[in-house]
Amino acid sequence: MSVRIDKGRLGVGLDMTPMIDIVFLLMIFFLVATRLDEDARSLDVVLPQAAAARPLTSRPSELVITIDRDGACFVGSRPATLEEVRLLLRQAAADNPGMQTVVVRADEETRHRHVVAVMDACAQAGIVDYQVQALTDDAAAAGEGTPASTDPGGATP
Repeated sequence: MSVRIDKGRLGVGLDMTPMIDIVFLLMIFFLVATRLDEDARSLDVVLPQAAAARPLTSRPSELVITIDRDGACFVGSRPATLEEVRLLLRQAAADNPGMQTVVVRADEETRHRHVVAVMDACAQAGIVDYQVQALTDDAAAAGEGTPASTDPGGATP
């Protein structure tokens, strides 16, 4: 009894359809993630100038809190009360212990007490790496609007 081998089935190729589907899903994911990062900085605030501010050299994973001219807080692009900011900071500190970065962007016309309240909320949540964003003198003179950060939390960016 002899066994017959069908040689036409041995050269079956690799199906590329699932691989192409995965590539498209990854592309969509990165496009959406990039768009969400831009929303946090889309609020129109005029940053104050600071001579000792340093330009940001890298973009770490950070929580952006924006304070507008009237003292209203925004986490990313979503409005939030000061109590909601405190709860969110506590949750962020619990999710990333010792590694959470917070950037406070306040309009230059806002009252200082609003900025201090957010800085105090960072300290109460145990976040030591928080920065207040300002424009460098050179960028302000050139009208570029390039953000820099001061480092009130004592950590290096």
